[in-house]
Amino acid sequence: MKKEHEIVIRHETSADVGAITEVTVAAFKTLEISNQTEHFIISALRAANALTVSLVAELDGHVVGHIAFSPVTISDGSRDWHGLGPISVLPKHQRQGIGSLLIQEGLSLLKDLNAQGCCLVGHPDYYKRFGFRNISSLIYEGVPQEVFLALPFREDPPQGIVVFHEGFKADS
Repeated sequence: MKKEHEIVIRHETSADVGAITEVTVAAFKTLEISNQTEHFIISALRAANALTVSLVAELDGHVVGHIAFSPVTISDGSRDWHGLGPISVLPKHQRQGIGSLLIQEGLSLLKDLNAQGCCLVGHPDYYKRFGFRNISSLIYEGVPQEVFLALPFREDPPQGIVVFHEGFKADS
């Protein structure tokens, strides 16, 4: 029996799609760095069957957070690398550890799938606590190097240009 006010992290289901959209729109609504296209990105990744891992955080039966992981390509031919994002938590539930739980569970599931690593665009101070770091041999064109971070699951990180799934270009 689950306790009241316990956060449950689980795989998304088709019944969660509307709630994921609502959470994502709310989470990015006031972010200056956002073009408010994150919910379109998730929909495009889902439609392309490119969500390697898609998790929700549930509190008292309501979806309050979501994280997506999808494949990336790297110009050196490295395989089994994934991008983290978007990640969303309802504003009134932010800064309570829900995003951290989603990240930790998602990375664990990627490792279980024998992924080689994960990369993202985000705030270095936040993501470094999970082991993400700037790797000079990995480039995401058009993005400042200091906000492009990677977490290799093996010793030697790849070298090359990273390209996120086409779904990241979705804007409607």
